[in-house]
Amino acid sequence: MKRLTLLIASYVCLCGQIQTAPPLPYRVVEGWAQLPAGWNFGEVTGVDIDRDDNVWVFSDGPHPVIQFDKSGRFLQAWPEFLGQKPHGLRVGPDGNIWTVDLESHRVMKWTPEGRMLMILGTGSAAGSNEAKYAFDRPSSLTFLPNGDFLVADGYGNSRVVHFTKDGEYVGQWGTKGSGDGEFDLVHDVAIDSRGRVYVADRRNQRVQIFDQQGRFLDKWTDLGVIQGLYYVEREDALYMTDGPNSRIIRVDTGGQVTGVLGGFGKIPGKLDIPHFVAVDSEGSIYSADFRNWRIDKFVKQ
Repeated sequence: MKRLTLLIASYVCLCGQIQTAPPLPYRVVEGWAQLPAGWNFGEVTGVDIDRDDNVWVFSDGPHPVIQFDKSGRFLQAWPEFLGQKPHGLRVGPDGNIWTVDLESHRVMKWTPEGRMLMILGTGSAAGSNEAKYAFDRPSSLTFLPNGDFLVADGYGNSRVVHFTKDGEYVGQWGTKGSGDGEFDLVHDVAIDSRGRVYVADRRNQRVQIFDQQGRFLDKWTDLGVIQGLYYVEREDALYMTDGPNSRIIRVDTGGQVTGVLGGFGKIPGKLDIPHFVAVDSEGSIYSADFRNWRIDKFVKQ
């Protein structure tokens, strides 16, 4: 009983250290994803929006990559996915689809129809944090304005890796640790309109901010355990998934939480470890709801 009391006290203390804000004025769209009869998602790991506001969902179920329109109508599922453990998914500036596979240690670029265009990674864990083209359980990626991309690498390595749009290694930053510019599980990256790079440093329970050369600028330590990042330029704000606290937060570029969505639960509108998040052109929010095995859509009330 004493140990349980201490654990509860520690949890309350942690929650008391994170920012909160009024609820975001959104409602859930129940039953949004119209899967074919007999189909289910597995653990939903990734989500992103394409230029037509179609929604791409990544899961570890029998159909890992599925595309829906914004109303939830099923559009397609790729007939195969050459990976082992789906994790992050992003739609590139050219409309192609990028997937990040945790256990095969690979980043892959595909056409929207599912034909592979590029593959980075050796298929086994990198033996060094300095390996240029080998990852160790990578988690996500994001794109620079010129089409270059940054890989969050990830669970094993503790770095952000910069590649050209053609997949050529440019450089990297980060080593394992808890100091400024060090990481313990680089889970996601995002870039704002000023070119600042935000890194979800998950186990250190913070978001660190850098310039595009990897120079440390700032850190936010009171947001929770951030897993997913999504920058919305028209709002100049980031949407973040605070996984263990089962919430999505909107954060301005000064680090202030301006709204909260969700809360733990199993029914529609509640969340259980939201993994990644995306926002469409209408402001609708999509959550990769990991333990609830579903994609949640929230629309403005």
